[in-house]
Amino acid sequence: MTRTPFMFRTVTVALAAAIALLPAVSRADDTPAPCAALKRIVAAAPHGLGALTPDDGKGVAEPYGDDAKCSASRGAYQCMWTPHQEAGSNADALQAVAADIASCLPEATHDQNSPGRQHFYVGTRSQRTDITATPAGAHKLKLVVTGK
Repeated sequence: MTRTPFMFRTVTVALAAAIALLPAVSRADDTPAPCAALKRIVAAAPHGLGALTPDDGKGVAEPYGDDAKCSASRGAYQCMWTPHQEAGSNADALQAVAADIASCLPEATHDQNSPGRQHFYVGTRSQRTDITATPAGAHKLKLVVTGK
C-alpha cells in the first residue's frame, strides 16, 4: 500500500507538467491560413476583382507580414507587405507564398518558379486568371492577381 501514494504523486506531477506545457504547444489552427483569401480573390476574377476590398487580400499576407496594403481595380487585385524577420530572406518568403498558392489552389498551373518571380494561372487562355508573386524592393513582397 505504500506504493499507491507514491504512484499517485508521480502521476499527478507528470500530469501537471504536461498541462503546464499545453499553452506552448502549437496547433495547426493557430496560424492564419491564406487559403480563404486566395480562393476569394481568384473566384472574383476575371470580371469581379474591382468589387474586392483592401481587406479581402490581407489573409494572404498574414502568415508572413502585418502591414499588408491591398487594392482592387477592375482588372487586377494586388497586395504588398513586409515579411517578418523569421520568414528569412525575401526569396524564402516568396517561396513560402508560392507553396501556399500551390496548396490552396491545386487547380492552378505553376509555370514559373524562380527567386525573383512565382507565377501561376487558372483557367483557359480566354478566361485566365494570373497569380504573380514577386519581391517589391529589398524588403517587400507583392502579390498581383489579374483576370482576362
